[in-house]
Amino acid sequence: MKGLTGAKLLLVHPSSNKSLGGAGSPGAALGARRRVCAAVLLACFACVSLATTLLSAARDPGAAAAGASGRAAAAFAVPGGGSGSGSGGAAAGSGEGLPGYVFDALVQYSSAGGNSTASMPGADVRAIAAVLKRRAPCNLLVFGLGGETPLWRALNHGGRTVFLDENQYYVSHLEGRHPGLEAYDVAYTTTVREFPDLLDAARAARAAECRPVQNLLFSDCRLAINDLPNQLYDVSWDVILVDGPRGYTASSPGRMSAIFTAGVLARTRAGEGVTTDVLVHDYEREVERACSREFLCEENRVAETSTRSLAHFVVRGGSAVRRDAFCSGAGAAAAAH
Repeated sequence: MKGLTGAKLLLVHPSSNKSLGGAGSPGAALGARRRVCAAVLLACFACVSLATTLLSAARDPGAAAAGASGRAAAAFAVPGGGSGSGSGGAAAGSGEGLPGYVFDALVQYSSAGGNSTASMPGADVRAIAAVLKRRAPCNLLVFGLGGETPLWRALNHGGRTVFLDENQYYVSHLEGRHPGLEAYDVAYTTTVREFPDLLDAARAARAAECRPVQNLLFSDCRLAINDLPNQLYDVSWDVILVDGPRGYTASSPGRMSAIFTAGVLARTRAGEGVTTDVLVHDYEREVERACSREFLCEENRVAETSTRSLAHFVVRGGSAVRRDAFCSGAGAAAAAH
C-alpha cells in the first residue's frame, strides 16, 4: 500500500463522444462549400433552361401556346372520345371542325319551332346543315345576312365563311356584334321588275359576256357581280348559299345576280372532278326558281336534299365543263319553260 503515497501522473484523453465534424472543423467547412457549389450549379441550370424556353417562344410564338392548349385539351378530353361524325368530323380541339355532337346540338336548337331568332323553316336549316356537315370545314360563301348568320359561321368552324349583303349598315352592325365576322356589302344594280329582260339578255349572251366560265372580275355581263374584293374571286368555294338579297318586291334587287354569279364561280373552279354545293333559298318564288333552272340547271338538282323552299344543286367545275352553255340540251329546254 506504500506505493500509493508516491507521485501520481494524470493523463487526459480526448472524449470519444465529441463530433469530429463540429463547427469550425475542416470537415464542416468543406461540407458547407460543397453545398454552396451545388446550389450555384442548380441556379445556373435553371437560368439556362429559362433562357432556352424564352428564346424558343420568341422564335415560334405558337409553340408554347400549342403545348399549353394540348395539355388543356388532354385535361378536358372525354374518356374514349374519338373523331366527330361527318366528313368534317375531326377530333375535338384539332381545329378541323366541330365535334359531331356539338354540330348536331346547334342544328337541333336552331331548327326548333320555338326559336324566335330563326328566319328560315326548320326543314331548310336541317337540309343546309346536312350539306355543311359533309363538306365542313370548307370555303363557304353566303349571299345574305340574317338570323342564321351565327349558325352558318359556327357550323363551318375551322373553315372560311364569307357573307355578302346589300346593306352596308347591317354589315357593320353584325360585325360589331360578332367580332371576326367576315362580311362585305354588295351594290346590286338590278331590280325584280327587270327580271324578264335580264334573263333574255343573259340567254342571248351566254356564249359571250354571260358565259358560264369566265373571270367575273372583268365581266361585262349585267348579272355578274364584279365589285367584290379581288381576293374573293380566287377562292375555290365548296358551298354557296343564296339567301339574299331581298326579292319580295318589284323594286328589290332580286337574286338573279347572286344565282348567276354562284353558277359561274362553281364552274370556274380549277381541278378535275371538283364540285360545288349551291343552295338557293325561297325556291318557290318565280325569280329564284327560273334563275336556278337557267344557271344552275335542273339536271344538277338533288331532289333528296331539297325542300319546297330550298333547292340543292351540285355543280361541277374543271376543264370538262361546257363553256358555251350552262345546261345540257335537255336542261336548257327545261329552263326555258
